[in-house]
Amino acid sequence: MIRWVVVLAVLAQPVQANAPADSLRPVARSVAISVAEVPAQAASTEVKKERKGLFSALRPKNRPKSVGQAKICGDPALDGKIVAPIQGTIRGCGVAAPVRLTSVSGVALSRPAIMDCTTAKALKKWIKTGAQPALSKRGGVKSLDVVAHYACRTRNNQKGAKISEHGKGRAIDIAGMTAGDGSQITLLKGWNSRRDGPALKKMWRAACGPFGTVLGPNSNRFHLDHFHFDTARYRSGPYCR
Repeated sequence: MIRWVVVLAVLAQPVQANAPADSLRPVARSVAISVAEVPAQAASTEVKKERKGLFSALRPKNRPKSVGQAKICGDPALDGKIVAPIQGTIRGCGVAAPVRLTSVSGVALSRPAIMDCTTAKALKKWIKTGAQPALSKRGGVKSLDVVAHYACRTRNNQKGAKISEHGKGRAIDIAGMTAGDGSQITLLKGWNSRRDGPALKKMWRAACGPFGTVLGPNSNRFHLDHFHFDTARYRSGPYCR
């Protein structure tokens, strides 16, 4: 009985285990650690920042407005738009590469005018060398009153006549203009007037060269109230009346 009491007393005492001299202590980690060792939340934040920076670099910068916008006939002085080829309803009509002009060298057109590039450039030259100088004392030309441009029809709308240059996108008719000082000029009233006549006649003469055909109030009864300018390809030289 006494032996059992002794055994039980021994077992009841706490057991103290001696730790080994060289215990497995964690080695101090260096400052640079991999993403895999960073806590999940911190690693996620770092990855998001990295991805954001990557996508920001790949995002295209805002392009200037001029990029991607085609110049009209390759000339920045011509404002408007390039339009689809026009198929005429009458044989001989149509424009292979038309443009719709709204202004030329800062001079507004009263209505968008459809024509080919050769005619558009001729109009620009006439405005620069003819129209603007003729009205220089009145502030130049602010806008042109366009009464005809592309139209699939015969000359002067006469039955049986040849196809008009209007039907080929090679003509424009101008009935008047607004000067820089705000004054209005019309060919119908101004051609023979002391106030506007001299300037209109200078414009008419200046058109002979840029255009192949130049018709005004003195040409015939069909042009009493407007200029007809065209770039007919069949003429060897300008025809001005």
